[in-house]
Amino acid sequence: MTISLDTYSLKELKDLQSQVAKAIAGFEDRRKRQALAELEEKARAMGFSLAELTGTTPVRKRAPAVPKYANPANKSDTWSGRGRKPRWFAAALKAGKKPDDMSI
Repeated sequence: MTISLDTYSLKELKDLQSQVAKAIAGFEDRRKRQALAELEEKARAMGFSLAELTGTTPVRKRAPAVPKYANPANKSDTWSGRGRKPRWFAAALKAGKKPDDMSI
């Protein structure tokens, strides 16, 4: 298959490059999933799980954090107390409020 790239504009070449990159990534992902499925099936046929044989444990998904604080100006704007403080929380603290004043 021969394509004359000289006839394409720069925009068309960049679009083509992007499409090729996506196609390559998709191909690799499909091959990995196929290989993993085959390995899991082989392990299951031998009475094991793939995680047992590789010494890995399945990744646990974390449950979403329960909101602990609510924005005094907008009660639907909440924060769990994890991660970075929202601007409204920091502003309320600066204004003299205490975290207990905003707890749900």
